[in-house]
Amino acid sequence: MLLTVTLLAHLAVAMLIIVLVLLQRGKGADAGTGFGAGASGTVFGSRGSSNFFSRTTAVLAAMFFATSLALAYFSTQTTQPESLLEGSVFDDPAATLPAIDPATEDVALPADDGALPVDGGELPELPEFDPGPADN
Repeated sequence: MLLTVTLLAHLAVAMLIIVLVLLQRGKGADAGTGFGAGASGTVFGSRGSSNFFSRTTAVLAAMFFATSLALAYFSTQTTQPESLLEGSVFDDPAATLPAIDPATEDVALPADDGALPVDGGELPELPEFDPGPADN
């Protein structure tokens, strides 16, 4: 649960950083302000937007760094199985394995559930396969 919340927060912060970086004006855009080119018509004033966007980007970058560290920590906390057989049929005590009679070395199969014939059962006939004309 905590991993999912952290991952979603990480993705949201990443998207917000992308949007904020795309909204910011580059350094070259300030060259026209010396000649009176439209800097006063911005929403945040002539210098307010650069301070707001740069501070918000810095805060989001710190959050991105923190969520990255949290995700790295969570990835190291997964539990590994103690053996390769853990969770397999050998781990299930109710599993029926064939027993070997040491005197005759015959395998005593578990009770037949009717799925497949074991000894001398009749297998159904398969229909003949006609591949048709070959396209070369």
